[in-house]
Amino acid sequence: MDYKNTKAATTTITYDRSKIEEPTGNLYEAITILAKRAQQINGDLKNELIEKLEEFATYTDSLDEVFENKEQIEVSKFYEKLPKPTALAIQEWLEGKIYYRNPEESQE
Repeated sequence: MDYKNTKAATTTITYDRSKIEEPTGNLYEAITILAKRAQQINGDLKNELIEKLEEFATYTDSLDEVFENKEQIEVSKFYEKLPKPTALAIQEWLEGKIYYRNPEESQE
């Protein structure tokens, strides 16, 4: 998924509880699903950031020299400005883009 072009809020906002619990009928189950999705998004973003920062890595044994790379700073600032993984997960949930299933219900 392209997390850069999302309509998720970059600041803290209040969500309607009934809209969040509507798909499952249980607020706690919905929050658990959102937490798991937020962890997945966080892992994806972290891996993507690490890959981009690897391009700027310098492998020297000297701790005396610290290089300031403007492109590396710009990449880091870009990722800092992205919405938080929880906001992205909630936006996906409200748009109906998250698939979930309860294995206990499918066995019955």
